[in-house]
Amino acid sequence: MPTLVVYNPVCGDGTASAFFSEHVLPLLASAGITPDKVLQTERAGHAGEFVTSHLEAVEGPFTIVLGSGDGTLHEVIEALTLTPPRGTRASAPPAKLAFALVPCGTANALYASLFPPASDADAATPAYRLRSLRAFLARPAATPLTLALTTLAPPPHARTPPRTAVSAVVASTALHASILHDSEALRASVPGLERFKRAAAQNITRWYRASATLFPVPGAGVVQVFDARTQAWAPHPQSTGADPFVDVSGPFAYFVSTVNVDRLEPRFRIAPQGRSQHAEGQGPAMEVVIVRPERDPSVEMDSEEARAAFAEKIMAVLGSAYQDGAHVGMRYAEDGRVLADGDGPLVVEYVRCGGWEWEPDDIDEHAHYVCADGDIHVIDKGGKATCVPAAPVDDKSGFAVFV
Repeated sequence: MPTLVVYNPVCGDGTASAFFSEHVLPLLASAGITPDKVLQTERAGHAGEFVTSHLEAVEGPFTIVLGSGDGTLHEVIEALTLTPPRGTRASAPPAKLAFALVPCGTANALYASLFPPASDADAATPAYRLRSLRAFLARPAATPLTLALTTLAPPPHARTPPRTAVSAVVASTALHASILHDSEALRASVPGLERFKRAAAQNITRWYRASATLFPVPGAGVVQVFDARTQAWAPHPQSTGADPFVDVSGPFAYFVSTVNVDRLEPRFRIAPQGRSQHAEGQGPAMEVVIVRPERDPSVEMDSEEARAAFAEKIMAVLGSAYQDGAHVGMRYAEDGRVLADGDGPLVVEYVRCGGWEWEPDDIDEHAHYVCADGDIHVIDKGGKATCVPAAPVDDKSGFAVFV
C-alpha cells in the first residue's frame, strides 16, 4: 500500500520536525516501510495540494502518516472533499485514505478521543504519540470517519450559490465559534491553549440570537436526548414519529456539534458519549451540546447584569467538562443555582441527532459565525446553515484512522 509522510513543522509547539526525525521515520524504517514521499509543509494549503496530486497519480487505497493537529487533517479532508471554487460540494475520494495520526498540534481532539491519555504526562510521551502509527504497522482495519457537511445557504433572493464546509471533529456556532474566530488574532502572541482561554473571556457574556432545528437520527426516526442518570439515550420529549423535528428557540450561549470525538482537548470531554457505539442500523449521527440562558429559572430578562451572572454559571458548567464530562448531568435549583444533581431543568441539552439547521438573527453579527474544525465561515444576512453527518458509502472509500 502506498504510504506518504506529511508533517507540519509549525503546528503546536513546533517540535514536529524533530519528533519525526527521532521517532517516526526510524520506526517506519525498522518496520521495513519506505515512504513514497515525505513532505514537511511550507504554507497553508500545502498538505492538501500534495495529497490531492498524489491521489491523482495512484490507484487504490493509501496511507498518510500525518504529524499535525486537527487543522492539517481538516485541510487534507477538505481538499479531497470540496473542489474549486472552494466550498462547492464534491464526492468523496475515489479510494480509501487511511491516516496514521501523530499528534503534534495544540488540542489534538481527534487523537485524544481515539487514544484518551491517562494523564497530561502520558500525553507528552513518545510512546503515547506513536500509538496510531504502531496500529498502522500492526495492520488492523482502519476505523472509518464520519464527516459533518455544513451548507451555508444565502438568503432566498440571492444569486450566489450555497457554500459547503466539511469537518471531522466539530461544527459549531455561538460561543465556541466566537472563541475560534477571536483566537486566531492571538495565535502569534499567546501560545498554546491559553489563547483559547483568552478568547473565551472576551466572549463569555454574549447571548446569540438565532433559532435552530434538530433533525432525527435516520434509523431511530427521532432526535435522542441523553439521560445522565441512566447513562442512556431516549427519545427527545418533543420528537415523535409523527413530528420528529425539534425546534429550539434562542438566545443561545453554546451550540457545538461533534462527530468522531468525545472531547475537544485531551481533558475537555464535551460530548462524553461521542465515542460510544451507535445502535445498529441508525445511520450516521452527531452529538450536539446546547446551553440556553433562558432555561435558567433566575433569568427574567436579557440585561447586562443577567449576562454577567450567567457567564459565571456557564464557565462553571463548561469547566465541569474537564471532570470526565460531568457537565451533562448538572441541573438548576429553583433559585437558579447550578447543582451537580437534583430535580430541576438540565443546564446542558445534550442530544444525538441526524443534523441541525441554524438561522441567525440578522442584527446579531456574532451569531453568523460557524466553525468547521477551526475554519470560521460567515452566514450571509438572511441566510442559514445546515449541518448533516455523512459516513463512507463502503469500506473501499472515504477516510479512516488507524486505532
